[in-house]
Amino acid sequence: MDPLGSGMKPELLKENMTRDGNVKIIISAKDPKALESLKDSFLDSSPSNKVTKDLNLINAFAAEVAPDSPWLKANSQKLGGYRVSLDKEIHIPPEPRADQIDPRPKLDVAIPTLDLKKVWDQGITGKGVTIALVDTGIAQHKDLKDRIIGFNDEVNQKKTAYDDQGHGTHCSGDAAGSGAASSGKYMGPAYEASLVGSKVLDANGSGSFSDVIAGIEWAVENKDKYNIRVMSMSLGGTASGTYKDDPVCQAVEKAWDAGIVVVIAAGNSGPGAETVGTPGMDPKIITVGAFDDRGTPSKADDKMASFSSRGPTPYDGLTKPDVISPGVNIMSCSNKGDTYKSASGTSMATPIAAGVCALIVAANPDLKPDQVKEILMKSADKMPGTGPNDEGAGVINPDKAVKMALAMK
Repeated sequence: MDPLGSGMKPELLKENMTRDGNVKIIISAKDPKALESLKDSFLDSSPSNKVTKDLNLINAFAAEVAPDSPWLKANSQKLGGYRVSLDKEIHIPPEPRADQIDPRPKLDVAIPTLDLKKVWDQGITGKGVTIALVDTGIAQHKDLKDRIIGFNDEVNQKKTAYDDQGHGTHCSGDAAGSGAASSGKYMGPAYEASLVGSKVLDANGSGSFSDVIAGIEWAVENKDKYNIRVMSMSLGGTASGTYKDDPVCQAVEKAWDAGIVVVIAAGNSGPGAETVGTPGMDPKIITVGAFDDRGTPSKADDKMASFSSRGPTPYDGLTKPDVISPGVNIMSCSNKGDTYKSASGTSMATPIAAGVCALIVAANPDLKPDQVKEILMKSADKMPGTGPNDEGAGVINPDKAVKMALAMK
């Protein structure tokens, strides 16, 4: 059944309305010719119907339609060659509550906890690999600016990299900060990787499914131009059905199939079960949860972060996340000058894992996304007392992962 069949409830339509009272939807078809015919019939049915964005990556378009439109009512529950779904809101994960984070000095020990120096000492630093951050943008921070080689803006259509929220800049530093403004104190795993930003979320950290899909599409279209091998997405929305019918899940799968390793935050809605949303619920990509390193390099005192979203996934019952990564009191780049700030969440754990994926690809550029995921999971270390729907395969282990990647050359 089409996901909009249940989405016709008045309260759900209201949540997805524009200021002038239209409903935001995404219309997709099985083949391009059918989509063009569908677009024509949609526009011809009413002068108030509007196409807002083409989403060629998933053979779809975003549109606006009156909630009482005969076309919407006639087509929302049809089966067959096309699908109508709501163009829902998507956000950066909510900040963890204060009681979900151990009170202690905000000392970032993620790098020694993961023992990344063993990888760096082999000359593997992420150089030659580009990470795409699909987020709020990237500020011109000293740790990042010399390696920002491309930028796309679905929100304000600006050409130069910027970040009016700060989340994307922090995530960029988590993945690939050079530590230039801190004398090497605060670095990301892939500190010599190149970066591109695809801004899909606004100054409030919010956006739409269609903008996220368009931002992913830009990265896929420019994959070869910038050598984009890894995509980090610390954002999510509420699942309203199976991943098979979810338009953002369809988009991340297209990116994966195009050769990009897609790494997505599990979310900060734990510790309850079935709290992983979209697109982290997709089985193909890498979903990352967070653990707490307790402010020490030792792994003996590490524990799951209570806020980290848990599986199984709603609707499909799949085991998620796939791995866990440091996500408590992580110090990284601020969008306000060449300064740093501490933040917690799977938003931080995800780009750290994405940076490790960039190291794996740098070690063996011939690896496909499926192989990178397999390496990341097989090399992970189990955390005592946790289950697969808490930690997935376990804590990422960069040294073991890179050794496996080199052995596959």
